[in-house]
Amino acid sequence: MASVCAQDERPPNVLLIVADDQGYADLGCAGLVDDVETPHLDRLAARGTRFTQAYAASPICNLSRMALMTGVYPLRFGSRWYGGKGLHLEQHPTLGECFQRAGYATGYVGKFHYGSNHKPESRNFPLTHGFEEFYGCSGGRKHYLVHNAAAEAAFQKVKQANERAGQSLRMDPMWVGDQTTDVEGFSTELFGARARAFLDEHKAEPFLLVLAFNAVHNFTHQLPPEYLEAQGLKGYRDWDPAKEDYYDWYRAGRAPNNPEGREQYLGQLHFLDVEVGRVLAHLDALELTEDTLVVYIGDNGGSTPIYADNGPLRGSKYTLYEGGLRVPLVVSWPARWQSGVLRDEVVSSMDLLPTLLAAARVEQPAVLDGHDLAVILRGEGSVSHEALFWETGNESAARVGDLKWHAATSKQHADYEMVELELGEFLHDLARDLGERTNLAEDEPAELRRLQQAHAAWKQRMESGR
Repeated sequence: MASVCAQDERPPNVLLIVADDQGYADLGCAGLVDDVETPHLDRLAARGTRFTQAYAASPICNLSRMALMTGVYPLRFGSRWYGGKGLHLEQHPTLGECFQRAGYATGYVGKFHYGSNHKPESRNFPLTHGFEEFYGCSGGRKHYLVHNAAAEAAFQKVKQANERAGQSLRMDPMWVGDQTTDVEGFSTELFGARARAFLDEHKAEPFLLVLAFNAVHNFTHQLPPEYLEAQGLKGYRDWDPAKEDYYDWYRAGRAPNNPEGREQYLGQLHFLDVEVGRVLAHLDALELTEDTLVVYIGDNGGSTPIYADNGPLRGSKYTLYEGGLRVPLVVSWPARWQSGVLRDEVVSSMDLLPTLLAAARVEQPAVLDGHDLAVILRGEGSVSHEALFWETGNESAARVGDLKWHAATSKQHADYEMVELELGEFLHDLARDLGERTNLAEDEPAELRRLQQAHAAWKQRMESGR
């Protein structure tokens, strides 16, 4: 798989920045809420294109990141929810593999999470799917402030001694390459610093850098003490297995039970915005801005239990409401594409791989569910998904045109995560009912059947490998 860029034309550098669980409304330039300030993200949007109807391929991170990395639906990998094999099918090459084969320097900084196997020999590990350098963490969450083996071992000892069931706080070391290493610092700042170092090291050659923050994921109370003090916040405690059950602690820290929950979330968003700003400023200082294609995207819908705000959208991460699926998306390449543009086409995170490869004139994988968005980004026309589909096991959904079919059969995950979910079968016209409150299922039975059948046909295609 080789690049076909003209010899006298330098292919673009690519910087893909991924936020974790950011609310749809939690972007200053969106103007949807009045308590959010993201000046650096706003600056990026001002020199690029921001999409208002960008969708994740899943309402949870591991599946959405599989789709982002491969340009195909996660159901092609047999994945519906957490766990599974992840990126085990080599017939779906990743973004890293495609760019590496084209001669790019490739680096991955931050969180990765695909299937249940995070070991270095697994294809889920960044170094085994096209990335030459890796610094970061694996799995769904990482403690923001503690990254050493002794702290994690001590925590596990207390947990076992008190026979407590519950998840780890993930105080374990960072991965540096394929080795774990104790480090000190705040994860958002650590990831930003490592990203800037990668730019220094590869400024003279085309590069792909994925910068995947764990902000603003659980647990947002883990902020630098000096920030809490400056903001007058008391903060929240980490789970202590010697004193309480995990779920009692978990529930008390989530909406609506945490009186400082929104302020803590906004603190994490503040640090995320600052680090994005530092990376963009570093591109400027290295005189790489005009030659670098930058993408900023959320991995899935905002998590309302941690006080993300999805604005006019119903629902949260973990559900197939619009609030669980729509994400912030900004694409910027000042030298070639439009700046300060707002677009409302229906696009998907799966579109990024074909868009980035086409921009670099790198050969595309044989199977893709995403589209190249260049015609939009150049201001020369429009391309939009006529249909998008989702499947989590407990929920199914299809958007066809402005109509959306949504079926929910179980509250198992929703109840645990403390998010709202209405059981049943629903049909909504998103053009008139963005909040998904008016059910047209009984009034429009033919349209209901049409979307049901479209979803069933899609599901059959995915499961048969077509």
